[in-house]
Amino acid sequence: MLGSQKTGPGCGDAVDSQTVGQSAAARGGLGPSPVVKGPRAWKAARATQNDLELSSAESQFCSSPSRLPAASRRAMKSLRRHQCLPRQPVPSAAQLLGLRVKAHRQDTNDDLDWQLIRNHGSFLQTVDHLLGSYVMVNSSEHSAGRKARLIIPPFSENETHCIQFNYFLYSRDGHNPGSLNVYIKSNLGATGSPVWNVTGFRGQQWLHAELSVGIFWPDEYQVIFEVVVSTERRGCIGIDNILTMNFPCYEAPHFLNLGDVEVNSGQIATFQCIAIMHTPEIETVFLQRQHRGITKPVSGLRNNSSDITATFELHEVTKQEQDPYRCVTQSAKGSAVSNYAKLIVREPPSPVAPPRLIHAGLTYLVIQLNTNITSGDGPVIQREIEYRMNSQSQSKIQIAPYLIHMLRHLYLDTEYVIRVLLTRPGEGGRGNPGPSLICKTKCAEPLRAPKELTFSEIQSRNITLQWEQLKIDIVRCFTYSISVCYRYNIGAGHDQVVSYCKQAEPKVPRFTIKNLPPFTIIYVKVKLTNTEGSKRTKEYECRTDEDVPDKIPAESIFGIPGEHTICLQWDEPLEPNGYITHYKVSYQSTESSDPAVIVPSLLNPQLKSKNERYHMFVNLTPGTTYRFSVSASTSKGFGPETYTEITTNISGKWFNEMTIVLI
Repeated sequence: MLGSQKTGPGCGDAVDSQTVGQSAAARGGLGPSPVVKGPRAWKAARATQNDLELSSAESQFCSSPSRLPAASRRAMKSLRRHQCLPRQPVPSAAQLLGLRVKAHRQDTNDDLDWQLIRNHGSFLQTVDHLLGSYVMVNSSEHSAGRKARLIIPPFSENETHCIQFNYFLYSRDGHNPGSLNVYIKSNLGATGSPVWNVTGFRGQQWLHAELSVGIFWPDEYQVIFEVVVSTERRGCIGIDNILTMNFPCYEAPHFLNLGDVEVNSGQIATFQCIAIMHTPEIETVFLQRQHRGITKPVSGLRNNSSDITATFELHEVTKQEQDPYRCVTQSAKGSAVSNYAKLIVREPPSPVAPPRLIHAGLTYLVIQLNTNITSGDGPVIQREIEYRMNSQSQSKIQIAPYLIHMLRHLYLDTEYVIRVLLTRPGEGGRGNPGPSLICKTKCAEPLRAPKELTFSEIQSRNITLQWEQLKIDIVRCFTYSISVCYRYNIGAGHDQVVSYCKQAEPKVPRFTIKNLPPFTIIYVKVKLTNTEGSKRTKEYECRTDEDVPDKIPAESIFGIPGEHTICLQWDEPLEPNGYITHYKVSYQSTESSDPAVIVPSLLNPQLKSKNERYHMFVNLTPGTTYRFSVSASTSKGFGPETYTEITTNISGKWFNEMTIVLI
């Protein structure tokens, strides 16, 4: 109760407990003002004292109300019942107003203690200390930042109630004495952040505030008052009349029960806070987290005459944000606090092991999902298989209603990457894909051998053949090979067989066979092979083109010399390389016993038909050596020449004539 101000030691001065105690002792009967320390509990002195004073005042009011002091008469006017009250027993003012006074204790883990002030007599008149009994912290006596806490025992309420208290923040010269914070701790959990606070100079007067707490049985809560000394260290902060009332607050709204919110990780969690109010004086609404002291601003607010609805959205929540949250309103006249509701963040499930391959076919794969062990939270309501070709990035998804699933309509001989997806209830419930299985569909034996085999180019020593462009439905495997096999006969009787198989480029439907003998029949076939089998074409044949003939063997050339003639004969080339059309022979003298012969003489080429493998050279000079060359020709031209030398004969008569001439 607010009393008159009188002179004496003041806030802002160094007033110690002993000074207050001596003043109280002078008043007689109360003794030194106690400074409560440690775990020793004490009643709320001012509230209890008011009850006792008002109870005594009620009996006087019935017999002789004019005798009461003015302050007592004003106190009595606050009672709801103005008729004379029964003398035996005499109810307290708290009982008459439906109030409950709780025992209080100081926190043993704070920095300093509260002082109990009893200031009832005129001999303690002061310009600073307010009249009455209350608890106070004198900031002038303590260092900046030090804290004092007052703890009210736990509440466990069944119905709507309201906590009221009075407070002041005062200094003689208007300096900031510090801050007064109010905490609501639920179920002996973390203290959390303040639900209401006030700071700075507020004048030399008692102010009134209300706390509306929406926590009900079987849950319980505690109210903690905290004073923090300012850096200015001037003035006093006090509280008084901490009462619980069995009816709704008037200045602070009442929250309806706040329900738990369950979402999947990465989604938006939405809390909706609904508060019933009597006055629209709400300055702030926010969502408060129990741990770490984090608050979230309102995302949407709907306000009408009787209630407000505040919506809070937490975006892309993770497991680290899983915590109890509550709704809080603040104004200068008090605060409303809801119950704590849990934010439950579920991690979508994901397989720990990759799926297993049971069987591979040409266009299908049979997969066991292998989801016995998973990470994340259940329940699993849907299973899916994500698959793609290993050479591509785009995936497809199939729902897998059973633990064994067949992927159909796949490409044969194709490598696939397969993963399993699991989904739990709620938006964003699909988890990350599990580990990958890499497997491959099978090949089939080629459907047939290549068709349309033709010889596109034929040369004397090379031939080029080509075939149709092979498609996957023919080769039935992406991995395949093309072999070109050929053979031909050689030797005088064509009794020797030469055969080869050469690998062709699979994607190029042509191949050139090189280093073949000219004018020879070549037998060719093409073979298509994959991992499952092979198909061969029939044997095709072609003859290489003609080429110039090879040399005529030198040992096959012989001549029959005479004095003036030489008859030259020869055989055909061992490798005619085609049809022989002509032979060409020529000669020239290289050495002579006749000085009149010019050496070398001019060449004298002669053409012979294919059937004439001899020639008679006439009008030759006796005793002269001639050099002969012979070559054969086909339609491609003459081949290389073969050389031999033959000397004409010398008769005795010709020799004698030559001797006479020389003499």
